[in-house]
Amino acid sequence: MKKVISTTNAPAAIGPYSQAIEANGFLFISGQLPINPADKLMPEDVKNQTVQVMKNIEAILTAAGYTLDHVIKSTVLLADIKDFAVMNEVYGQFYKTDCPARAAYQVANLPLGAKVEIETIAYKK
Repeated sequence: MKKVISTTNAPAAIGPYSQAIEANGFLFISGQLPINPADKLMPEDVKNQTVQVMKNIEAILTAAGYTLDHVIKSTVLLADIKDFAVMNEVYGQFYKTDCPARAAYQVANLPLGAKVEIETIAYKK
């Protein structure tokens, strides 16, 4: 059985998808863009965009009763792979120990001109 997770503390979906779906102890969080849910704005630089993305992920995790410690896999999409080091530095401020598995890719374009998008999978018994 699946459960749709939604919170106003993260940006609303910009298409026909859910912020997250919980099923059998897994939480699948859709790719999060760096949109501030309070003012609907996006920071300009990749550092602050990554901070906002991680805050959005945390908000969805919290709404579902999970924490960053439950995250087992992240997929990072970057508009420019040259931004990897900056994204990685910010990402490391959120995951300090027992970091999740991760992949990072450069993509041709991201929605709304974002520089970073992160998709997340979490698990708890």
